[in-house]
Amino acid sequence: MRACKVSGVIGITVLSAALLTGCGDDGGDGGDSGKPFAGDSADQIAAKAVAATKKADSMRLKGDMTQGGKSVAMDLAVDQEKNCEGTVDTDGAKADVRHTNGVLYIRGNEHYWKNALKNKPGSEKVLSKVADKWVKMPADDASTSGMCDKQGLVASMDENKSERTGLKKGDTTSIDGKEAIALTKKTSGGETHTLYVATEGEPYLLRTSVKGGDRPNEATFSDYGKPVSPKAPGKDETVDLKELAASGE
Repeated sequence: MRACKVSGVIGITVLSAALLTGCGDDGGDGGDSGKPFAGDSADQIAAKAVAATKKADSMRLKGDMTQGGKSVAMDLAVDQEKNCEGTVDTDGAKADVRHTNGVLYIRGNEHYWKNALKNKPGSEKVLSKVADKWVKMPADDASTSGMCDKQGLVASMDENKSERTGLKKGDTTSIDGKEAIALTKKTSGGETHTLYVATEGEPYLLRTSVKGGDRPNEATFSDYGKPVSPKAPGKDETVDLKELAASGE
């Protein structure tokens, strides 16, 4: 599986790497009439899962993966309005994230900010100002502009149609108490991709995984339709990065 684009300092869209090969229109078997999605091929089931996930008002993404040789752990709730709340940890560079009312706030540990401010003028002075604070990110900051964009994240699943074929139906299992059907695909590189789709209610994606190869990952999707209502941090615990940079302090 090829690496996907990373949008933003924290890289929320890294999760799309786990989804790209798990969606399709062709292939698979029809199953028998006593099984979920009887008459649908594995790729048709995956296509329905992608469509349902795109339409969902909100969802929670929780995953562990390897990207660029680094381990990434993520737990984010996002909605159609780009509200989001959660945490991201890249090899110990950990940050809490909130996006509300069109404003992105990041509270990173020292490791995170050292990485984010690396090679930037006055980074040492800025680092002392942002420690343990919620940092209001500039609206025009290209490095964070795509963060918390649910639609952009899910849309990335359709970037390469050639990776959307050849899935096979597996057994049904339970993902966080919800029944799901497993759809699998093995690649020539020795990777096994598995997509788990809910068999009851909306056919949402419940989990994706890649085992084997040099980019193993797993992502779990839950809390579909649950409101995402992060609160803006108080003024006494917030620093405006753009104002800080302009002041030269």
